[in-house]
Amino acid sequence: MKRYWIILCSLILLISNTGISQVPQKKPPIKMVVPDGHQRAYLEGNDTVPIVHLPVVYVFPDIKFKNKKEQQKYNKLVRDVKRTLPYAKLIYNTLIETYEYIETLPDDKSREAHLKRMEKELFQQYKPELKKMSLSQGKLLIKLVDRECNQSSYNLVSAFLGRFRAGFWNLFAGILGASLKSEYDPKGKDAMTERVVLLVENGQI
Repeated sequence: MKRYWIILCSLILLISNTGISQVPQKKPPIKMVVPDGHQRAYLEGNDTVPIVHLPVVYVFPDIKFKNKKEQQKYNKLVRDVKRTLPYAKLIYNTLIETYEYIETLPDDKSREAHLKRMEKELFQQYKPELKKMSLSQGKLLIKLVDRECNQSSYNLVSAFLGRFRAGFWNLFAGILGASLKSEYDPKGKDAMTERVVLLVENGQI
């Protein structure tokens, strides 16, 4: 079963390299100047306004654990987020970075050749780490993919491989106790995960 879970996680990483995403609209560049005494600033009319970057600090109420088991569960969540969040961000960044390249491929045959090449490379690159990933971490990865990409793993698979194969892979995931349709709910059942993610991203834990 562990081998099949590796294949499923590899698929999620694989589809991130197909470029099935829209590049977000970029904000128009701000005219930058560098006056004496300031590292960065922008010009507004005749005024030079310095830019000061202050670090973001998240403050949450202290967690009151009912027992040691709850605290252990929280500690495990922190470990799992630290383990899987980099993969979710990798998928998002790869979607963005490869979009323009995929658009240059002339036909489906070229796309398929690219897919096979990436499949081999990804499996070789990530197999050692994925072998160490538990089922609970795999489920968390699927949710964090939805958080980072703003679309579920199922939608990503469906966009590239079609609904039939997406359904097959989702059924396969169901056998392992997971679902590619899992959605991230930061204000509901995933509120604690979101709290941990924000603290991890900010280097506070």
